[in-house]
Amino acid sequence: MVSLRFPFSSFPPPINNASSRHLLTASFAVATCAGIAITHNSTTPKHPILQNTLHLILTHLPSIPNPQSPLWGCLSLSSDFTVTESKTGSCFPGVVKDSQTLLGIGLRRKSIFGLKNVDVYAFGIYANEDEVQKNLKENHGKFSASDLKENKDFSEELLKSDINMTVRLQIVYSRLSIRSVRNAFEESVGSRLQKFGGPDNKELLYRFTSQFKDDMKIPKGSVIELSRDHGHVLHTKIDGVEVGSIKSKLLCQSVLDLYIGEDPFDRQAKEHIMNRLATVFDERNSPDE
Repeated sequence: MVSLRFPFSSFPPPINNASSRHLLTASFAVATCAGIAITHNSTTPKHPILQNTLHLILTHLPSIPNPQSPLWGCLSLSSDFTVTESKTGSCFPGVVKDSQTLLGIGLRRKSIFGLKNVDVYAFGIYANEDEVQKNLKENHGKFSASDLKENKDFSEELLKSDINMTVRLQIVYSRLSIRSVRNAFEESVGSRLQKFGGPDNKELLYRFTSQFKDDMKIPKGSVIELSRDHGHVLHTKIDGVEVGSIKSKLLCQSVLDLYIGEDPFDRQAKEHIMNRLATVFDERNSPDE
């Protein structure tokens, strides 16, 4: 069963002088709260009315570049549903590891010889929302959702905390090699390690990147999972097979910073993720709960 809840407090204020804008905002809110598209893993959908309604909204939704308000909203998915990234068709399960729910999805794009940008992989960010609320309540429980999603300290504490989180990467570039993945992580994770821990972390970077060995294959559709588990242990899996684990708070922080840090790969995706967490955090701290 899929449950869609739309917290109106997270929506932009109404526009009184243009009724068409009301319809556009509402349509975009529904589409975004639906995670761009929701599909069932089964060949026989259990919820055809929901599927058809979402399909109708999505196929008639106008193109909106750079929407001002991320409206991921409150999306509760059972584990048998997936969320589809619209540009690449990559599908992400609503729940991983039984308790981590999907917070948002995005794209990693890379310039090829400075001539054009290609979509390298789509990614989904997951976290245990109960743990987020429990661990960050003391410092951030007093903030409203609107204040919290713009709070830099909130995102920074999330990076440093001992909360289970997963980054799920789905390869969409058919010509990507494992060596390219390794080199990309050497550059991106390496810069974050230096940012947070200084220049003397080459050994830690090598331990991480050496997990991606030359004999590994990552064709289009391959899935790489980077999961922070309790104790600040980073587990790396490729297509469900664990290829290594490293206990390092610095490494966990550096990897997550690529997606929800100050300078993320996909800024709009980060906004959706922080909006989602802020809304859930605000709901669970409300007097009515």
